[in-house]
Amino acid sequence: MTVVNEVPDAAPGSTTPGLTSGATEKRSSVAKKGLTSPWASLAAIVIAVLWTIPTLGLFITSFRPERDVRNTGWWTILTDPSFTLDNYDEVLFGGTTELSNYFVNSIIITIPAVLIPIVLATIAAYAFAWTNFWGRDILFVAVFALQIVPLQVALIPLLEIYVSTGLSGSYWTVWISHSIFALPLAIFLLHNSMRDIPAELVEAARVDGAGHVRIFTRIMLPLMTPAIAAFGVFQFLWVWNDLLVALTFAGGTRDVAPLTVRVAELTGTRGGDYYLLAAGAFVSIVIPLIVFLSMQRFFVRGLLAGSVKG
Repeated sequence: MTVVNEVPDAAPGSTTPGLTSGATEKRSSVAKKGLTSPWASLAAIVIAVLWTIPTLGLFITSFRPERDVRNTGWWTILTDPSFTLDNYDEVLFGGTTELSNYFVNSIIITIPAVLIPIVLATIAAYAFAWTNFWGRDILFVAVFALQIVPLQVALIPLLEIYVSTGLSGSYWTVWISHSIFALPLAIFLLHNSMRDIPAELVEAARVDGAGHVRIFTRIMLPLMTPAIAAFGVFQFLWVWNDLLVALTFAGGTRDVAPLTVRVAELTGTRGGDYYLLAAGAFVSIVIPLIVFLSMQRFFVRGLLAGSVKG
């Protein structure tokens, strides 16, 4: 007589066949307990404090008078508090620094350098994910492989092209260069996120007579908002904090140079104005901080997109 061991059906609410709801709750309780370990919380607090102290010191230094910055450390405010706005006034509107003009240049550079790769990458990701054409997989692997190529390799060839075409020293060179360097990663990330969208949605749209344009605009783009926002934050921070690409292709002239170029020159030719660096650094992080905090919800959702199935 043959005995067949039958696996009991999954209980309601259970994610694994053969497990009762009580077993599932027990496993969830164990996992939750591990994630809420007091030692893990203590370690997170210590790391947060160690990470915050230098930033706090830099922030306090930005408000201290020049004499105090040159002679004492920022922690002396506990015994001898002294604050001024002269550093920010000199950095933003001073005759030798005047960061306000470079601040506008950074905004002009960053916004198109973020939007252009997002537009191109979403279209390319849809083509790789939901259309069939000869050599699709080979081309996608080639795009993926471009991520490992250092951007420094392309600086001189691109600069020669820009000089020969008369584009050097303009915003166009920075926009094009940042878009080129961002596209491989953008296409890879957006393609992976787009492939996680259920195929049933696309098939249902095709049955209803929708073409690629309608599927892309009505189905893909709304569902891809978190992933697009996550990449947008990455790209914004990268372009805003960039010095190499902007200095190489746009040059250091006042008309097109971004904020990072001027911040690097704040100390003066002999480093005597180093006390202005703290104020300049905080001026340069205001916009990235606003962007990150305002897009944080989409940023986290975009990072977690596709990590959990079901």
